[in-house]
Amino acid sequence: MRIDILTLFPEMFAGFLDGSLLGAARASGLLDIRVTNIRDFAEGIHRQVDDRPFGGGPGMLLMPGPVVACAEHVVSPTPAASADEGDEGLDRSAQGSAVILLTPGGRRLTQEVVEELSRRERIVLVCGRYEGFDARVGAALGAEELSIGDFVLSGGEVAAMVVVDAVCRLVPGVLGDEESARQDSFSNPGRLVEGPQYTRPREFRGMGVPDVLLSGDHGKIAKWRHEQAIAATHRREAGSSDRPGEPSPNQSPVLTKKAPEPTARAIETTPRSVP
Repeated sequence: MRIDILTLFPEMFAGFLDGSLLGAARASGLLDIRVTNIRDFAEGIHRQVDDRPFGGGPGMLLMPGPVVACAEHVVSPTPAASADEGDEGLDRSAQGSAVILLTPGGRRLTQEVVEELSRRERIVLVCGRYEGFDARVGAALGAEELSIGDFVLSGGEVAAMVVVDAVCRLVPGVLGDEESARQDSFSNPGRLVEGPQYTRPREFRGMGVPDVLLSGDHGKIAKWRHEQAIAATHRREAGSSDRPGEPSPNQSPVLTKKAPEPTARAIETTPRSVP
């Protein structure tokens, strides 16, 4: 899969793309991620990329010229392909790519959208800055718009990182165990949030591990996990503000007693969602 990132601050992506799973996947050839500086396509001695909005108002807007020129350069066919195809310019369908503007007014990013993007051959992410894009940018590029949530960032770079991370982990071979992605929150058939999970030690500050997880009965464990996922999803949909490790308003934690085999009821926790 190929992903192009168009930005005014390419240096922000160096550590992100070189580390952890993304770095390994790029090194192995599973991912082809390229970063292009929009300012390289600006004109004039000062390479200006922004200007004041018509009609007045605070802040500056990204000018259409540099952004469109950058995207067309990245997406357009190679010179050889252009000669064969009559040099028809920007041809996203032929390239199997999609130009996506990262903006608060775009389609909301969900796991279903992530899965859709992961099936594409190529995506081009355009990072906004200042007060956003001149409206003609999207029209000229026939671009989609995508938002990672109902809040405002200083620029689209962090949003691009969210999209890249979420999409790339679904590309076959990127994760060591692909079953991990299928069991993630929002990825299961019911789009459920994962319920609470536990690891060593068996007792921590008087809190134990649910007996069922120590039983070795895989059928009972699967049933318990599904029930916990349903409960966690219901709490999330109800707008619960419980923090992990804290009791919900209707539940108190059950502490273990000092005994050779400490036991405790499951302490329900609500995983935080990332917008």
